[in-house]
Amino acid sequence: MAIIGTIRDKGRYVLIGFVGLALVTFILTGFFDSFGGGPVQGNLGTIDGEEVNVDNYNKYVNQFMLSDQQSFQQQGREYTDRDKEQSEDRAFQLAVDEQLLEKEYEALGIDVSEQEFTSYLYGEDGFTLLPDIQQNFVDPATGKFNPKQLQKFIEEREKATEPQAAQQWKDTKEGLKKSRKQEKYFQILAQGLYVTKLEAKEEYKAQKEVKSVSYVVANFRDIPDTDIKITDDEVRKFWEANKDKKKYEVMAGRDVKYFDIAIQPSKTDSNAFNLEMKKLKADFAKAKNDSLFILANSEVKQYASGHVMTFRPQGDQKARPGMTYPMELDTVFKTATIGQIVGPYNDNGRTRVAKVLDFNTNICKVRHILIAAQKGDTKKIAASKKLADSLVKVINKDNFGDFVMKYSEDPGSKEKGGVYEDFMDYEMVEPFSKFSTEKPIGTIGVVQTDFGFHIMEVMDRKTVKYPVLAVVEKTLLPSEETNINLKDKAYNMLYKMEREISAKEEVFDKLNLFDTLASKAEYFSRPVKMLDEAPRVSGFNTKLAEQKILELAYSPDAEVGQLCASPIQDKDRYIIAIVSSIREKGAPSFEDSYTQMKMEAIKEKKAKRLQAKIGAVRNLNVIAKRLKTGVAQADITFANPSIQGGGYEPEVVGALFSGLQDGKTTVPLVGNAGVYVFKLNKTVKAPAAANYDAERNQMLAQLRGSIANDARRGLQKKFEVYDNRKLLEIGLANPSN
Repeated sequence: MAIIGTIRDKGRYVLIGFVGLALVTFILTGFFDSFGGGPVQGNLGTIDGEEVNVDNYNKYVNQFMLSDQQSFQQQGREYTDRDKEQSEDRAFQLAVDEQLLEKEYEALGIDVSEQEFTSYLYGEDGFTLLPDIQQNFVDPATGKFNPKQLQKFIEEREKATEPQAAQQWKDTKEGLKKSRKQEKYFQILAQGLYVTKLEAKEEYKAQKEVKSVSYVVANFRDIPDTDIKITDDEVRKFWEANKDKKKYEVMAGRDVKYFDIAIQPSKTDSNAFNLEMKKLKADFAKAKNDSLFILANSEVKQYASGHVMTFRPQGDQKARPGMTYPMELDTVFKTATIGQIVGPYNDNGRTRVAKVLDFNTNICKVRHILIAAQKGDTKKIAASKKLADSLVKVINKDNFGDFVMKYSEDPGSKEKGGVYEDFMDYEMVEPFSKFSTEKPIGTIGVVQTDFGFHIMEVMDRKTVKYPVLAVVEKTLLPSEETNINLKDKAYNMLYKMEREISAKEEVFDKLNLFDTLASKAEYFSRPVKMLDEAPRVSGFNTKLAEQKILELAYSPDAEVGQLCASPIQDKDRYIIAIVSSIREKGAPSFEDSYTQMKMEAIKEKKAKRLQAKIGAVRNLNVIAKRLKTGVAQADITFANPSIQGGGYEPEVVGALFSGLQDGKTTVPLVGNAGVYVFKLNKTVKAPAAANYDAERNQMLAQLRGSIANDARRGLQKKFEVYDNRKLLEIGLANPSN
């Protein structure tokens, strides 16, 4: 049965359209051959107990990866493993959305005939032409869409002898039909949306009616939690009384607690490293060939002659990555002598020793006109030289800008009058730099580079002093002995925890002991929460560590209080973890909700203490004096249940709008931030309105704008979607849901 009219919760995601991917398939070729590795097989997840279509998923993974890789290339960004996971997530969501919607199409009888598809594809009979088709099938003469080009393109693929080309059009056609079905489905949903006049009137009133109040608030934060004595029995009673409230409802899932033992250098390692750097500094000072010395001794083997190795202080906007020194050494470097060794010093976790080779002393400002002539094109070079030589004779500082706009072929500077400023010699090709740094200010002349001929004017030079450095860089790392010792420490601690925790019978005691033992060893345990509907882990340095945590939580014999079998190495740390929760959907267990329930129980005790302190007094000034605070003023609307100086308090604001008369004072009201007492000074009624069309239209627009999100959430809730991909990776593809 379709879910029209039954959607309630507001969603956060938008259904992914089929059009873009269908057209990627349509316009590009060979996308299935773009990636290595085989397709995913197995139980990816379920929809109402039915497995997610693995073939569709694999197809969409390829398409999204192709599209995303091309986008990253255009942006000059690396496409990482994490980016690949995001492509896979989008592919999974699309495969799920498609499967969910197919159930709806079948229930509603939604289909697309051949005639409708043709009109949709060509933008006829009231359909708007799809932008990608419009852009890719353009008549060069008119600049407009040419349906004959599209028809020819389709016919070629329908008659193609290559199976891939024919299949490509078949897949594209199917994808576009799905897009049209989706449009029709949401159009049907949109027709079912309605806002009544009464709803619009209430919205108008909620926005326009204002309550002007005076109030006193006794904030919970003013009473330290340590001042409230509470026992575990009291927390349990609070849990028993409140666990079934909607606000405490939990999703089915599993949690793990863990702490980490950092793999870091020992004091012995540090001492040995310092001695090594001291010797290296002495040897560097004596070195006759800095390039060979860096090649032999530095982890970063970077050396260049000239001023390319000009360094700037950290924070300098023109500094290049890796070519900086700490700001606190700025004076040291700028007052150093040629050949002086500076260091060792720490630079973002790396230890450096630097030799001062020279100083870069000029920041330049020039303007130029580029007459382009690529290296090797002798005919073009001759013509460009002739033009440059003739122009330089008539150019002066007053007309230079006019000639830039008319003749320069450098798009990077043309719109700025040909100006390049705040650059140093290493940032430009040598002839350009030499003219900029050596010619007197005001000089106009011609220089040749591989780009062509530059008519240049030296406009200004500022004197600076930045060091040119040869740098040896090393990183302090733990020795092999330290690595072994830390590994032994992690195993010994795990064995100790296993021995002591296994002796406890109560789950609550096991988990408390885990925290206690970690704390005694000066480690801090933290949680990892997972949901059965899509088990996954984040916040770790390696995929292997994430998989080990998932395996611990979701192995068939997993139980609360179970420790990992061995320390989990996560790059530069060892992790010790324990299963801390296996949750069923609904009311939380006492162990799972203990911390939250304790906080709420403490808050309840604070509220009772403050209410008792206020007592029967209703004079705000007297209450303020008792609480050692002041009387505040605020204007409040029902539509925005926030109190200036208080916080977001929907229940408290609701009480103010539930019939309190002007001039009256409330009883103490318990809110999120504290206990409030209000005096309603005046109610400013909403102005009379001829109609509430504006509110009705706004509310309707909001409903329509979120219809795809709401539909997706409603469908997923109805059909119980589970994403098992992460479990499939570790061989647990069929978890108990």
